[in-house]
Amino acid sequence: MLKIIQKRKIWFIFSAILISISIVALSVWGLKLGIDFTGGTLMEFSFEEESLNSEEIKNALKDLDLGEINVQFSGADSVLLRFKDVDENTHQEIIKDLNIAISGEKIDIESENIDLESVVAIDEENSKIKEHRFDSIGPVIGDELKKSAIWAIIIALLAIVLYIGWAFRKVSRPVSSFKYGIIATIALFHDIIITLGVFSVLGHLYNIEIGIPFVAALLAILGYSVNDTIVVFDRTRENLIKSGLSDFEEVVNKSVNETLIRSLNTSFTTLLILTVLFLFGGVTIKYFIVALIVG
Repeated sequence: MLKIIQKRKIWFIFSAILISISIVALSVWGLKLGIDFTGGTLMEFSFEEESLNSEEIKNALKDLDLGEINVQFSGADSVLLRFKDVDENTHQEIIKDLNIAISGEKIDIESENIDLESVVAIDEENSKIKEHRFDSIGPVIGDELKKSAIWAIIIALLAIVLYIGWAFRKVSRPVSSFKYGIIATIALFHDIIITLGVFSVLGHLYNIEIGIPFVAALLAILGYSVNDTIVVFDRTRENLIKSGLSDFEEVVNKSVNETLIRSLNTSFTTLLILTVLFLFGGVTIKYFIVALIVG
């Protein structure tokens, strides 16, 4: 039998290092919030043939009052634009002006006297860009979503503490039943803080933003983590009832060993599925999957 609990200081030190790094990253860099929380517009498109660089895109859209335009290239021809929230008419103007700019580059080579407006008979077949995504959220909605996300996590944590306290009421010695709930919550914070720390680093280094899918991932991590913790606690409860209070440390160590293979197998198979989804699931769920993998 592995002496896991007896060597708990090693695991505590390892976890403490990860949590400390995560807290430092969050304190220094914070989280890069997406438009779900800050409000604004995210537009993703790719060029069909001709392409524009960052400055050309900004110049093409400078008359539309979009505020600060953030241009990010992804891959060979995919572009992410971020700017203030706009209506559908402005959305169509953006597409039109980008097409004008692309056609203008091509026309300048052939003739300097051609009116650029004459090339704007734009529909989906004639458009020189292919739009993949257009999301626009007002700042008020973004702020409400942020508050709702925080409350969702707080309520989930409180519900977990209360449920575990009630479920383990028959084994309140030598540890109070509600302490099981508090310990489970500490374990949940451990998983959540490390995940937040990783995304703080990713946001700083690679401009990766978090949105509502990330909150959904955090809630999924809470559920998965508490499920694994409950399995260990439940085995501890069974062993306490069978063996009494002779050696609480030994009872806990035995329980962890008895559930270890189950936990490893479950985690491994879950990671296999998540890895496949990360590789082949598409861009829209990519960082949702990353959050689940880390968590």
